[in-house]
Amino acid sequence: MLLSAGVIGAAHASKADHHEFEATLHAPFAADGADQDRPEARTFKLGFDFPLLEREQDVKWRLELVSPDGVVVQQWQGVQRIAGKPVDVSIAWDGRADGLILTDGVYVARMQAVTGDDTVEQSWDISVGRNPAQSMPAFKALPTSATSAASAKPARANGRVVQGAVAATGSLPYTVYLGNLHSQTNHSDGGGALGSCTGAQAPQSAALGPADAYQYAMNKGLDFLMASEHNHMYDGSDGTNASADPAAAKALFQSGLAAAANFNSAHAGFLGMYGLEWGVINNGGHMNIFNTTELLGWESNSSGQLIADTLTAKGDYAGLYTLMRQRGYVGQFNHPESSGQFQVNGTALGYTADGDQAMALCEVLNTSAFSTNTSEAETGRSTYEGACNKALEAGYHVAFSSDQDNHCANWGASYTNRTGVLLPNGTPLTTASMIAAIKARRVFATMDKTSQLILTANGHVMGERFTNSGPLNLVANFASSNGKTVSSVKMYEGVPGRNGTVTQLSATASTTITPAVGEHFYYAKITQNDGNILWSAPVWVTQDSGGGTTTPPAATQLIANGGFESGASSWSATSGVITSDAGEAAHGGSYKAWLNGYGSAHTDTLYQSVTIPAAATSANLSFWLKVVSSETTTTNAYDTLKVQVRSSANAVLATLATYSNLNKGSTYVQKSFDLSAYKGQTVRIYFEGVEGSTVSTAFLVDDVSLIAQ
Repeated sequence: MLLSAGVIGAAHASKADHHEFEATLHAPFAADGADQDRPEARTFKLGFDFPLLEREQDVKWRLELVSPDGVVVQQWQGVQRIAGKPVDVSIAWDGRADGLILTDGVYVARMQAVTGDDTVEQSWDISVGRNPAQSMPAFKALPTSATSAASAKPARANGRVVQGAVAATGSLPYTVYLGNLHSQTNHSDGGGALGSCTGAQAPQSAALGPADAYQYAMNKGLDFLMASEHNHMYDGSDGTNASADPAAAKALFQSGLAAAANFNSAHAGFLGMYGLEWGVINNGGHMNIFNTTELLGWESNSSGQLIADTLTAKGDYAGLYTLMRQRGYVGQFNHPESSGQFQVNGTALGYTADGDQAMALCEVLNTSAFSTNTSEAETGRSTYEGACNKALEAGYHVAFSSDQDNHCANWGASYTNRTGVLLPNGTPLTTASMIAAIKARRVFATMDKTSQLILTANGHVMGERFTNSGPLNLVANFASSNGKTVSSVKMYEGVPGRNGTVTQLSATASTTITPAVGEHFYYAKITQNDGNILWSAPVWVTQDSGGGTTTPPAATQLIANGGFESGASSWSATSGVITSDAGEAAHGGSYKAWLNGYGSAHTDTLYQSVTIPAAATSANLSFWLKVVSSETTTTNAYDTLKVQVRSSANAVLATLATYSNLNKGSTYVQKSFDLSAYKGQTVRIYFEGVEGSTVSTAFLVDDVSLIAQ
């Protein structure tokens, strides 16, 4: 999290959450050219802050200027005293007027700041002299929601109008959606009105909630916005509220899920997402959980009641990863640091196999968390490429994202940066399709919402894992709809699980190599002629000595008639389950599956057989569920719906979830599960509703989807 100057007061900040050393570097990409005698002159600004610091301490800092060939050509260093208030250090650089002999090119301004056990590194590209545009491969920009809306008639998915997608001629079969995956509302410490917002809000005190955030972001042209609420603030406190009511905390979380579902239902083409930002910064690490359907936490009230649905021990990242993998939840490392965060067995960003399945993204760039800028001109921002590279070298398969961490009511408007997500052309923008794309790592990070960077490798699209023999051709495909050119392009390589250093492979947009036998990852990074940067997702390559390459898997919808609009076609169900009965509305269209609701002992079943390709890298099941019940109990599950994976012989392979009358509500809620464990198998997606003998409970299921990639 990038904390702006003077933004946190003790009354509004949790020491456990925000007690972290912050160091930022502002390095203008180009000189202003005002001084003809010093045409390259500019001022570097270093910013240091340590919110809630109890005693003064020193910051040892070093700033280096690194040439295009990796040589340090100039260096500054010093010691700055900090005492709980932001401090800036300005360094006036005269450029070549300092007597330096500098070739034209793109240099790197690289800062390191150390205080106590905390080390922060930041780096930005700067242009020196004349830098002609780099030669880039011919590439036609992928369609976006905006270009699709302008050039195509609206498509319909289960009766709902959604943004269409028209493939770019000679391009890849994907549509790009651009948004922000990190923000807060008044469900935690965000939602502050712009006229008065100067920092984190007291939990649940601000006026603006998730629906306000979605409306604002949609009006600003974003395709999606994630409300990622701090999991430990649902008790209304930034500490622990001993008198908190667990039912109220859980109800607030469920109301956020409902707010997203309701907004999406009313605004086709925009996706409101709601989930958690789990953990604390100090001796912890913040991470988003995009698709959790339950409140996860560790705090209890004075009666010993857990203020959450499910206990997740504070700081136990290995345990959390296991739960996420079991539930099919997907996560992102938020503003990660290379030391002291996401520790597993004492190792920062320590690897676990469960974590590798659960964590799909790493936030490589963030703008100021407490910015009130609404013209996309915020200058406060930080990069975390070093920490993300550490995660990649540890063995995590993560793609880069670029977010804003908005706490004030300028959701997505502080800067032009976005996270770009690739959906297969013609696929509606839904929570299920978004989660499937994130799981497939088809994501790029950009500081310029009008530019795209798509890495391909022997025809495979970024995010893929594949086996290769012989030469490997890596291509950085760049497109700008705003006339930007490329000043610098770099290809990087690393080895997952090596825990070493990511290194630059080349400085060209098309690079052909023959990798050594073994595991590798590669990604591209581009700096535009205005200094804005883009990062592609990596590709992961297993180089062997055999012949040929594997065929890239296509994103495939395995469920037929998932919205039931063709009646019982492709489904097997007990009588009356698939219906257009107007007594309860469908999630979309007219038809849905209505299990139980008779008020007497009864069992209903619904299933469809699917074959999950053996070559799939992901398989994500999702559906929308609404539970309507006349039961009044808050403790006993009298009526149940089991969601299962069964064999072709109807043997239960797994029970993914069990819902009951205790889950009743007034809206549909989306559920999502990872079925990649069943690759290469033909299985039944099976719903079984069992109702007791007296009071009625109905389970309404709609828009079932199983996307394999």
